[in-house]
Amino acid sequence: MSEYNRVRVLVVDDHAVVRSGLSAFLQVYDDLELAGEVASGQEAIRACETLQPDVVLMDLVMPGMDGTSATRAIRQRHAGTQVIVLTSFWDEELVRSVLQAGAIGYILKNATAEELAAAVRAAHGGRPTFAPEVAKTLIQATAHPPDPARALTNREREVLALMIAGLSNTEIAERLMVSRSTIKFFVSSILAKLEVASRVEAVALAVQRNLVN
Repeated sequence: MSEYNRVRVLVVDDHAVVRSGLSAFLQVYDDLELAGEVASGQEAIRACETLQPDVVLMDLVMPGMDGTSATRAIRQRHAGTQVIVLTSFWDEELVRSVLQAGAIGYILKNATAEELAAAVRAAHGGRPTFAPEVAKTLIQATAHPPDPARALTNREREVLALMIAGLSNTEIAERLMVSRSTIKFFVSSILAKLEVASRVEAVALAVQRNLVN
């Protein structure tokens, strides 16, 4: 196969042994090519600027910038570069945060070489790939959507209750004896967790679902 048709892959992992293993894996396939290897999220961002890989194999747990933050930065700057998370860890919240950051795949490090190669090819073609364990987690989460109230902290519940009572940010700050900027932060967090765009929507949802006493 022509080198111009190969999928160029950037390997990102803080363990040298893992990077070496992935580099060797890429050499087995004629249609895959190692674009480079780096040991951190910051280095991955810089490498994407200079190397312009087609696909990034991204570890999640690294010192400094983690894989989720690096994925978000890369996808924002390089729409043509796809990111596959390659990690030993997974849970629903972690998977969701990485997908929201722009990753197209989530593969576990116990995957076979063929599975990983197929994931790289799929990502290059714009198709998502998930490890069976991860896919099962996502399906279960869809079948049993989380209660938004469970994500709220006790302080956020307290602020939400005062929002329902009709208090402004200034009045809530005075009631709770904190700064207005602190209350503004809590309100923004509440809106994000309830997935609404305004205080009115948050209050309406809270009343409808009886999220606070």
